[in-house]
Amino acid sequence: MTIDWSNFTPWSSLAGGILLGIASALFVLLNGRILGISGIVGGLLQRRSGDSGWRISFILGLLVAPAAWSLLAPPAAARVDAGWLAVVAAGLLVGIGTRYGAGCTSGHGVCGLSRLSPRSLMATLAFMAAGFATVFVVRHLIAR
Repeated sequence: MTIDWSNFTPWSSLAGGILLGIASALFVLLNGRILGISGIVGGLLQRRSGDSGWRISFILGLLVAPAAWSLLAPPAAARVDAGWLAVVAAGLLVGIGTRYGAGCTSGHGVCGLSRLSPRSLMATLAFMAAGFATVFVVRHLIAR
């Protein structure tokens, strides 16, 4: 793996991380809830009365924010080196892992670790180990 130094953007990445941290902290402080995407989306599927408005607004914000940003700057070029079947399978596996792990990377990795949660530490280590193992298997064992 090599770093494309001509397109390396540490300052915008740092700014994005800071904004994510601030948003997570504000969400916990103002709502008393962890900012985990799987929990927010999962709450929509359970249909509790009076609880879906902020969840729908949050998800709409996730969709509208990149569109709004594209008015100010050119969108980043996305490149996926996999077919649709692999992408769908990966998404389903991530969803299953999210259910088994009782949360997603944003919930455990950002919010849980910042609260020093041992469960979130173990979940994040498991997410990372599974990602490393998957990349190793796909790049070195399957792609021969």
